[in-house]
Amino acid sequence: MNLRQLEMRLERLEGFERPTARLEQYQTPAPVAARLLHHAAMQGAIEGRWVCDLGCGTGILACGAALLGASRVTGLDIDPAAIAVARRNAETFGIAVEFLVADVRDPGVGWQGLACETVVVNPPFGAQKAHADRPFIDRALELGEVVYGIFNEGSAPFVAAYTEGRATIEEVIRCAFPMRRTFAHHRKDRVDITVEVIRLKRI
Repeated sequence: MNLRQLEMRLERLEGFERPTARLEQYQTPAPVAARLLHHAAMQGAIEGRWVCDLGCGTGILACGAALLGASRVTGLDIDPAAIAVARRNAETFGIAVEFLVADVRDPGVGWQGLACETVVVNPPFGAQKAHADRPFIDRALELGEVVYGIFNEGSAPFVAAYTEGRATIEEVIRCAFPMRRTFAHHRKDRVDITVEVIRLKRI
């Protein structure tokens, strides 16, 4: 499946029914999700691999990984409503994805049983709560051998410093992230920001 075909399929998925600002529930745009996943697939990190999507929301990255031939896909999110949509999205494509309601900060989850080969993650950017992305980075590096994450433009130096001794940044790809009006405090129908897709390799 080429990049454009993947993007077109991901465009069909449902988004959040009632997004929550506190959780920074912005829908990952299909072009960004497709680019991350296609690039990861070209690097051998998707097909035949166990892929975990942390903070999966409505499952766009998880579903895309399954479409690209991942051997197993697990998506986790703290919001049961988002997980319900994610399950419907998987059913739409007739793909097998295991979706779990879980908080990445909860030590009571059986994380050892979720150790995988590849983690994909679009963590909160920290607009509502400073450093909200850190628990996602920590858990991603605990679970996966390689991590593909979406971060605000200019985040690479922070990510490098925060993960020093645990991982190395192997690649940074900048791309446009069209953010549509989602919450009451938004004034424009769409704002295009720039994000960085960062590939981390666990040491």
